[in-house]
Formats: sequence, C-alpha cells, structure tokens
Amino acid sequence: MSNSSRLDLSPDPHIRELPGAFPTTPGEYESPPVISSQLSLSQAVHQRQAEYTVPRKVKIKVGTWNVAALHGTELDLGAWFVGGKGISESLSILSFDNNGGSADTESVEDVAHQEARRSKDKPTIPFDDHGAIPGGDEIGLYALGLQEIVDISSPAEALRPYNDPHPGRKWKRAVENALPSGYTLVAEQQLIGLYLVVYAAPAISSMVSSVSTTSVRTGLMGYMGNKGAVVARIVLGETTRIVFVNCHLCAGAEKGNLERRNWDASQVQKQTKFNPVDIGGLTEETNEGLGDEDFAFWFGDLNYRLEGIPGEDVRRLLLLHTKNEYTQANASKRKIDAELALHDRSSLHSHTEDDSSSHMSSHTPDSSLSSHTAASPQSSDTLDPSSDPASLQSTLTSLLSHDQLHQQMRQRKAFHDGWREGPIDFLPTYKYDAGSVGMFDSSEKKRGPSWCDRILFRTRRDKHEYDQKVRSEEAARKRDHEMEAHGIDDPAIKEEEVLFDYDPTSDGADDEYDADTNQDDPAIVTTKAGFEDKIHLEYYTSHQRVLSSDHKPLDALFTLSYEAVDPNLKAKVHQEVARELDRAENERRPTVTVIVDPHQEDYDKLHLPNDHESVNFGNVQYASKKTRNVTIANTGRVPATLGFTDRITTSDQGSGVTPPWLDIHLDRASDKERPTAESHDVYTLEPGDAVNVELTIRVDDIDLVRALNDAKTQLEDVLVLRVHNGRDYFLPVHATWLHSSFGRSIGNLIRIPEGGVRSLQHNFEGGPKHSDGEGVKWSAPRELFRLTEAIEDLVERAVAEWGMRLGDQRPPWEDARWPFIIDRDETKEMQGLRERVREALDHDEPVVHAFPRETDSIGKVEAVAETLLAFSTSIEGGVVTESLWTEIERSMMEQETSQAHLQAEDERVRVLDMLVASPAHSTSFTFVTSMLAKLVLEISSSASTDAEAKGSIRRKLEESYVGMFADALIKAPLPTGTRERRRALTRRKRIIEVFIGARVESDLV
Repeated sequence: MSNSSRLDLSPDPHIRELPGAFPTTPGEYESPPVISSQLSLSQAVHQRQAEYTVPRKVKIKVGTWNVAALHGTELDLGAWFVGGKGISESLSILSFDNNGGSADTESVEDVAHQEARRSKDKPTIPFDDHGAIPGGDEIGLYALGLQEIVDISSPAEALRPYNDPHPGRKWKRAVENALPSGYTLVAEQQLIGLYLVVYAAPAISSMVSSVSTTSVRTGLMGYMGNKGAVVARIVLGETTRIVFVNCHLCAGAEKGNLERRNWDASQVQKQTKFNPVDIGGLTEETNEGLGDEDFAFWFGDLNYRLEGIPGEDVRRLLLLHTKNEYTQANASKRKIDAELALHDRSSLHSHTEDDSSSHMSSHTPDSSLSSHTAASPQSSDTLDPSSDPASLQSTLTSLLSHDQLHQQMRQRKAFHDGWREGPIDFLPTYKYDAGSVGMFDSSEKKRGPSWCDRILFRTRRDKHEYDQKVRSEEAARKRDHEMEAHGIDDPAIKEEEVLFDYDPTSDGADDEYDADTNQDDPAIVTTKAGFEDKIHLEYYTSHQRVLSSDHKPLDALFTLSYEAVDPNLKAKVHQEVARELDRAENERRPTVTVIVDPHQEDYDKLHLPNDHESVNFGNVQYASKKTRNVTIANTGRVPATLGFTDRITTSDQGSGVTPPWLDIHLDRASDKERPTAESHDVYTLEPGDAVNVELTIRVDDIDLVRALNDAKTQLEDVLVLRVHNGRDYFLPVHATWLHSSFGRSIGNLIRIPEGGVRSLQHNFEGGPKHSDGEGVKWSAPRELFRLTEAIEDLVERAVAEWGMRLGDQRPPWEDARWPFIIDRDETKEMQGLRERVREALDHDEPVVHAFPRETDSIGKVEAVAETLLAFSTSIEGGVVTESLWTEIERSMMEQETSQAHLQAEDERVRVLDMLVASPAHSTSFTFVTSMLAKLVLEISSSASTDAEAKGSIRRKLEESYVGMFADALIKAPLPTGTRERRRALTRRKRIIEVFIGARVESDLV
C-alpha cells in the first residue's frame, strides 16, 4: 500500500479510487463517487502465494499415433495408451524392471498367432498382455494426439473449411471407455484430421484452470488444415503452465519437403496464441504464445526421415532384427525372408563385379554394422549391447545419426530453441504393413523406415538457456566486429591474438547420435510464477505390437514435481490479508469498527464459528427470510461519513451495493445534505456513535434458485463499506443453500428418490450433479401429488367447519381467487405456514402434518394453495412445455379454420392424446386440473341452496382459476401482436376450461 504523503499530494482521482487508499484533505468532496475494486486484495493475496502452496507430484502420459484413417484403430487405443500394452520387449531397449507394469512376457500371445487373427473389427493387442508400463489411475494427466482421424488425402477433407466433430467423438469414447472412473476431459481441440484431448484424474481436475486451445493451419497453400497443429494450454495448481502441441508436418523425403517441415514447425511456433491466464482472480493483460509456458510437450507425426543412407539398407538392417519375432512362418515372415534373400543375392552379384569394400563404403556408411548384424547373435551374450555391433542398440544408434530431426536441431533450423527428446530405444515407427509387427512397407514404393512420430519436451529453463546462449553469441559477434573495426583484421595479428575461432552452427555438429545428450535434466526449473519445479522422463517407447495402423503408436511418461495452491491455506492467507488491509489505518482518517452480531441459535445448532468479521446466514431455503445484524461504530476521533458502495462483480453476480438476494436497512435516516453527488445513502456518525445494519437474505428469484440447485452459483459475496476520507471495509457475506424442489423440471422431479430433494443435499456439495441421470422413480412429481391431494382434503374440511361454526359470517371464497390468492396483509404467521409446506415437500413428507396443531383449516388450505400456485409457476419448462403446447395450439387453430365444433369431452380427449407423448407432464396436468374441478364443485355446492346462485359462483370460480393456472401451467412464448396475443391467451384458457368445466365465451372470431 502506498504511503499517505504521496497520496495526499497527488491530484489524480484514480489514485484516490483505490480501495483503502488515503483520501485528499478533509472536507474535499469534489471527486466523483467511485466503485470499490477487490483487485488490490487479490494482488496482496497473490504476493503471498508461496505461503499457501504445497509440493505435489503428478505423472503425465503423452501419447501420439497416426491412425492413417484406418478402420478399427480406435479398438486398440485404450489398451496401449491407458493400459500400457502392445510393447515388444525384444524390439526395444526399454527396461521393464522399474516401469510399474508387468514384466511377464512369456505368457503373451506370439506374433504369428497375433497377426493371423488380425481383424478390422477386433482389437489387435496380443492376448494375455497385462501391460508393461504404468497406466490406469497411476496417471494424473493423459494427453493424446492423433493424426489422420479422417482421410486427409481426400480433397473433400483436406479443403474442408470447418471441422467435422463426428470423427472426434469416436476417439473420445474410446479414451473414456478405457480410463478409470472419474477422469475429466479438461481440453479438446480438432483440426480436420488432427485431434488433441487432455484428461485429468479426479484429484487433479480441480487444480486445472485457464484452459485455452487453438489450432494452426499449415497445409495446402500454407493455410489449409490438412497439416498443422492443435494446441492446448492449462495451468496446474494455479502455478504451473503446461502446453501440449499435437502436429502433423509436411510429408515426403525430398529436400523441399524437409524445408517445408521446418517451415510448418516455425509457423506453429509463431501463430500459436492463447487467452490471457487468470489466476486467483487476476487476469494477465497479454496473450501468451509458445515459449511463455513452464513446460511444453510437442508430439505428433513430425515426418522427419533418415537421410544419407539408402532406404533398402535401412530395411535390411531392421528386418534382420524383426524376423526373430516370428517363431513360425506366416505372411510377414515370408515377406521378410524373401526380401533378405533378394538383398543377399544382389549383394553377392555386386561382389563379383566390383570391389566389395569400395562399393559398400561409397553407398552404405554403415556397412561394417551390416556385416556384423548378420552374424551369429551369440556374441551378444558376452558383450554389452552398446559395444556389440550385432545388437539392436548398435543398429539404432547407427541409424539415428542419419535422423533429419536431430540434424535440423543441431543446425538450428528447427526445434533448436531448447527442445529435447528422450533416448530413442525403439524401432522406427513408420512405415509398416498394417497388420504386421515387423514387416516394413512391402508395397511397390518400399518406403524407407523412419522415426516420423516423436515426442519432444521443453522446460522454461531450456528455453531461457537457449535464449541466453544466442545473446552470448551475438555479443561475441559484436566484439569481433569491434575488433575488426579497430584494425585487428591482419591475418598475422589474428593468428597471434585470436586463440580460437568458434562457429556454433557447425562446430561440434557431428552426425554421431548420443542418447545421453537427450536425457532429461533433473535441474530445477523456475516457473513464470517464481516456483521451483522439476520434471523427469520415466520412459519413452513405441508399441510395436499394435497392428491396426501403418504407424506404431508412441508414448512417454513424465513425473512433474510442482507447487500447487492449497485452497484451505489460501483461504487462511486471504483472511489474514483482508484483516491486514483493514488494520492499515491512519489517525487523520475517520475510523470505524464493524462487528457482526452472531445469530446464536443458528450458530449453536449448525456449529458455526463465532466469526465477527463475516456474515454467515447458515442454512437458507427458498423464499424464506433470514436476518443478521451488523454494528458499525465510530471508534475514531473525527466524524465519519459512511455508506455501502457498489461492488466490482462478475456478469452473473449482478451490480449494485448488494447482490439481488440481499437487502440492507440501517436504523436511522440518511443524511439530508450529502457531501457528494453520489446516488447511494450516506450516514454521519459522531465519535462514539454507532448504527445498526440489518441484512436480510431472501432467495425467491426462480432463475437464481435454478442456478443454486445446479451449483452454478453460490450465496457468497463481499459488501464494501466506504468511509469518506477514510478506508474501505470489506464485509464477506455467505450462506449455505438448502436445495429446493422449486424451479426444477418435471423430468428432474420424477427422478428424485424417496426422502425428497433434501436427501440428495450431500450430493451437491462437490459441484453440480443432476438427478436427471437417475432412473425415473415416479409417474409425476410427488410434490404435485401431495399438494393437490392436501388441497382437496383441506378445502372439504374448511367448507364443512365454516358451515358449522361460522355460517353467519362472510366466507373467504366469495373472493373467486381463493384459496390461491388471498387479499389480505401478509403476516409472519402465514409466511411460517408456507415455509412449513415447502419444507415438507423438500423432505417428501405429507404437507397436512406440517402445521402446528392450533392452525385452523382455512389457514392450512390457504398456505398449501398459495404454495401450489407458486410451485406450478416455478416448474422449469412448465407442466405443458413449449413443444407440447405448439402441437396443441396447432390442432386448435386447425379446428378454428374448419369451424368444426367439438364437445368439451371431445376436446379433453384430443388434448390428452397429445399430452400422452410426455406421460409425466400429462399426469401432472391431470393432477392439477382434476383438483381445480373438485374445488369448484365443493365450494359452489356449499355456497348456496339456490341453483342459480350456485351456477353464478361456479362460473366465477372457474373463470378465476382458468386465468391463474393457464399462465402457471403453460410455458410458451406469446406472439407480439395485440390480436394474436389475445387469441393465444384465449386458447390457453380454453385448454384449462375444458378440464374444469368453465363456460367462458370464446373471442377467437
């Protein structure tokens, strides 16, 4: 907080508007009224972030697979990505001892049988494969990137200007069916054939925030979506920014294709932009791009090939290893043997014509390896694999020195700015015959095998170290130019004075592949938020025994150690900061003390803490009032002029001094002469004086009730008390919502189990959960049944009691709106009776048992009837929904056009035939209209012995009930035109009339 002298001297009104800022000189009231902001409180809490974070670890599994738009690939997805299956131990160098999976491979189905049973309609994962690497609920975050989920070679797909979400749904189902229960989709993005999803475990999903997704098109003409990337950014634990990039870069083995791949990658880097991060209520001002995150994972079909070595030599070297997978002959084994035999004959023929060593050295840089690989494998029993030229590890190391991606990284043409990759201890992932474990492309093209599919990662530290290296090199070049400018350009001088000449783009850039340089760095990574995190690569491997695509899927597992915000600790710090801001007072400023008077009965019953700094209303139910008192005392030495001012709120909280569900009343009149032109009331307290503030909560807005029932909002806010020329006081207000049957749809109500909606109260505490997912339990809402049944019974009793005891007095039903609308002053007694009725409904109890014994029948029936009208009006979608009413009204309009006259019974049958499409709504409609008909009959029969008088009373009752319940039961928009609106209202009334027997004259003509 700024010091007082600085603020006193500043004429800038914006400085004076800061909550808690020192005012101008006393008596200066020229500045306009301001709206208090909680931004300074959020900033102060954020500055103490280190106090409310705790260390955590999460396992992040990243997977990528080019599914080649082949049918049945989705059947294998869950098994390899979630279950860790499909790994060939003999065709990878991955150690299975410490990876959390099962290392028992002896019982796994052999390759020949697996390939023989391969079908496009069944999974291709080998039988009895229990998974060799961690998966299931061990993983906190699953990030999956797929390529070619549609056929991007089709012009219709490649040139499609929009995404078809249908293919993505199939893959999403496949992932979700494999994941353990409770995992949540936190990010999803599709670009034609590219698809990215990120799922979080139950313990992690609540920590994920600021999710932002985007896509970059780099395909045809540089902007179509057949190539490009889909990207997602999340913030974990309010501290750690993580980015996932799933890409598909330009294909092809020509030099132009290589340059285009590099260009594609550069465009993804440049064009990726995310929404600003929002952490703890503080939204950053700028959008972020790639490089601003703490940890990034870039994966997909990068399409980099092997360069400088003939593809046929690569195939032969690898086939010498894959042929050992086949213990018996099958199609793949025969193809492998045939190709190796053909190559041997070709080599023998060339041996007789040319000098063998000269020929091999000029065409095959790895000829020495070739000869060793074909040798007897016994040598591997005595040699370390890294030293054995016949081992798979030696073969991979030799081939990886030709990998374009590593070459481009060393030459600083692509992925050179800090990106890293784990050791490649597996066979190339492309291109295989679909349905084969180890047979590379046997088509006419015989494409050379390559590691097209990759998973790269980068930390914030990696990016900063690269940037620092570039700056250092630029500084060295600048010094060289300065030396030349000072005459140090003579060759003799250079030889004497320049110790060495270093070119970072070429020196040290040999082609030898060194897996150690790609090992993950356990060094501390300082995040953008200032925390110290670490990441460790657990494994990086392909799933060689997945047969459904011509690419092999690939995944990597990382363990991230990070700091996460603890909500309880944060709440404690938030409270401390609020108190510290409240104590930041100055003797020159008016000072008040705000004391919350606890409502002792509720505090004792609900075991609430006696917190004198926030207002806790305890449990709050629909349409019931609760009050709390706050005392504001002037404890300073000067008069204090104060008042509640507007809050800074979000769009769903409503503006103004209080939220819509809260009222404020002070026990004195406001000042007649206000020192400013603001619209809110202000009050002046002399030193030692005090004012009582009564806060009243009442939730009766149905839209708010629905939002509270669905846990989309909460009853909590912060009031701002402004003391002129002083500081602002923040008064937290909160309450616990008791879920109500009001405001729900009929579809929801018929699924509420016995015990009523309150029996589900605990289900709502963790967030929105709907009972719509439950099975149907009732043919109609129990609440409607209980209310209509009680009204019929109570009206009969009330009429009988009135005739026996009060027959000489004017009965209440002379007002035709009775018992649903009562023309009298509201009393606390009637409010209490209605509360009892609503409580009985919410607990699924008979409403007639809810009243005190001394309550008379008239009071009971009025309370129940008023509740029924309010309940019917509150039903979401109405008893007669818009779709049902549209069909009914269309039928009525056809009847009007044909001028056909139907008897009331025929009209009832026609309406019921249309309502039967929704049985619960039909039964509910029957409950209400049947009850209304019985009320009309009961009241009119007891009103007079004269038949004409009875008929008159009956018509008045029917007309009144029709008007009330047509609006309450039917929920559909009305036309805007006056005549059409009148016609529509008349039709609605007619529907009620035919069920309760009214004879209101139609004005449709």
